Amino acid sequence: MKYRIDYANELNPAQLEAVRNLFGPVLVIAGAGSGKTRTLVYRVARLVEEGVPPERILLLTFTRKAAREMLRRAAILLDEKCENVSGGTFHSLAHLMLRQYGYLIGYSRNFTILDRGDAEDAINLLRTALGLADRKRRFPRKETIASIFSMAVNKRISLEEVVTEEYPHFLDDLEDLARLFEHYVRYKQEHQLMDYDDLLVNWYRVLKGFPEVRREIGRRFEFIMVDEYQDTNALQAEIVRFMAEEHGNVMVVGDDSQSIYAFRGANFKNIIKFPKLFPGTKIIKLEENYRSRQPILDLANTVIEYAKEKYTKCLFTRLEGGNIPVLYKARDEADQSRFIADRILELREEGVPLSEIAVLFRSAYHSFDLELELAKRNIPFVKQGGMKLIETAHIKDVVAHLRLLVNPYDMLAWNRVLLLIEGIGPKTSKRLMEYLKVEDDPFEALSRYSAKPSFAKGLNKLAELFGKLRQKLSPEEKLALLYEYYEPIFERVYYDDHPKRAKDLDQLLAIAHKYETVEDFLADLALEPPEASVAEVEALENEDEKLVLSTVHSAKGLEWHSVFVISLAEGRFPSSYALGKEESIEEERRLFYVAVTRAKENLFLTYPATYYSPGEGRIFSKPSRFLEEVKDKLKPWYEEETSFIEEEEEVSSSFKPGEIVWHPIFGEGKVKRMADIDKVVVQFTSAGERTLHLKFARLERL
Repeated sequence: MKYRIDYANELNPAQLEAVRNLFGPVLVIAGAGSGKTRTLVYRVARLVEEGVPPERILLLTFTRKAAREMLRRAAILLDEKCENVSGGTFHSLAHLMLRQYGYLIGYSRNFTILDRGDAEDAINLLRTALGLADRKRRFPRKETIASIFSMAVNKRISLEEVVTEEYPHFLDDLEDLARLFEHYVRYKQEHQLMDYDDLLVNWYRVLKGFPEVRREIGRRFEFIMVDEYQDTNALQAEIVRFMAEEHGNVMVVGDDSQSIYAFRGANFKNIIKFPKLFPGTKIIKLEENYRSRQPILDLANTVIEYAKEKYTKCLFTRLEGGNIPVLYKARDEADQSRFIADRILELREEGVPLSEIAVLFRSAYHSFDLELELAKRNIPFVKQGGMKLIETAHIKDVVAHLRLLVNPYDMLAWNRVLLLIEGIGPKTSKRLMEYLKVEDDPFEALSRYSAKPSFAKGLNKLAELFGKLRQKLSPEEKLALLYEYYEPIFERVYYDDHPKRAKDLDQLLAIAHKYETVEDFLADLALEPPEASVAEVEALENEDEKLVLSTVHSAKGLEWHSVFVISLAEGRFPSSYALGKEESIEEERRLFYVAVTRAKENLFLTYPATYYSPGEGRIFSKPSRFLEEVKDKLKPWYEEETSFIEEEEEVSSSFKPGEIVWHPIFGEGKVKRMADIDKVVVQFTSAGERTLHLKFARLERL
């Protein structure tokens, strides 16, 4: 067959093999920066060139934006037919399928999707109803309960296992948590609600329980591709297995070394077990890197060499030269911050834009000291992550009204809408909801409710609003009517900053413009919410370029010219929560691998020799175990240093009374006595008598 695209010329040998292997199960292990997206784009084009109808191809990615971008690129490469390929996330696919097949498990087409905040509110409502919020001893917060429930569902393990492993301090509450979970499941079914996890659970239930649906899906999607397979959870792996059961034409792409989302339920083992799930799997490795210089890749290869379970691969590049990654051992966090700020200013002088430099850290609080230093030096920066538009209170208010048009028995939405009316508090709202939920037409019932004078006017206005909103109007027209009603409420409730928040409402109106139905509009808002509120976007746009500060989790998939990975000390990176758990340490190692493979030209690794710990004061840190493993691939910042990572001096197990000592915080002092085998009492000149633990308070003899 004559192809329009010269695949052999456009792709390297491993990529070409992945693109040509169309039938049967294929596992592509794609190392960092190895052209994974390019491979998927060319494979979509190849399938279409081979004559496969685009709608018979399914591309599953972790954001719909990623799917759209890949299909757009395939269309540019071949033709616009590629944009007709079915692409999206597991959740958006499940949502689409459940609108069609949900009736098989008792759901109507008009079920409502709850975002995380809505799910927490529902849990809170039930927690209160069951009397679990009024108890003398503390019960977990709604956010924690939602996390426990979500983890149990995603990992497909019992509540008891989740609580025992992650929240052992709540073991006494296990019985009540199980009772609350049962009520939560029942409540959602009764009110035609699904949270994010339910989308996957219910689509899995349909696939498992109805073989004829599996056969239909097999005929509908003859070729399935899954991106970022290392980030799938147990449920998603089962969904892929069922959907590909009919033909086995499934290609999954991912990097086991970049599996870093266990806290969300992602299962590292999925990519390891794929060949067992699909016997006869062809394994292809993409190892040529197009991002980083070889010295950075040598370090990355060494990091992952120590992983206990992995697909062995060795990243290489044809790019020549490159700087050896640098290690800087700082005296303390302030010194670490000064070093980073100095290097950033130097890079800028060399012509590297600030937006091409990133500082990465394990936890958000690790950058606090650095943020102060950057502000002092007038270095503009942006910290990755922020509140999504849909999570803001005023947008939730507006969306609640629209949700009721789709599902009039959504009591969570009713509660939010009613509480906005002056004169209505939680008790009145509850009374009203009890009345509405048994009515055939809650909107009509609302208009004839016998209200007290204190809130009658507000309730009448709401009833009038729903009368107008139920007319045949576009989502944009409905929103315009809704804003008219909501404006006085909005100005009263958000008095302090309503002008700033008003811009978010305008943004929602702009988004609604492209939708024909309220159902589709709400589904997209819940499944893939706009990233930031207008206030945040404007803050970003006001500066031409900013340095990027980011947690490693938020940096995955991104790249920069120069990268700093900071606070590489035991207990910080790896996190103290991971210590003592082999699986968790392995995940921390993969997190470090992700961090170092973000760098293209320069990589700086830093750690402070001492840092301040609340409750303990200033303590000596130990370099991260990951630094020890890669020390041969690093260059210390001070060339004259002979040792690479200086071992901390062993502290003598005892001090003699009368010895003169020096402490980094308390200064000079005289030893009075040993209080214990590892505790010493010192009389300091300026700080008075102190008892110090020798493990933490390193004293120097003068």
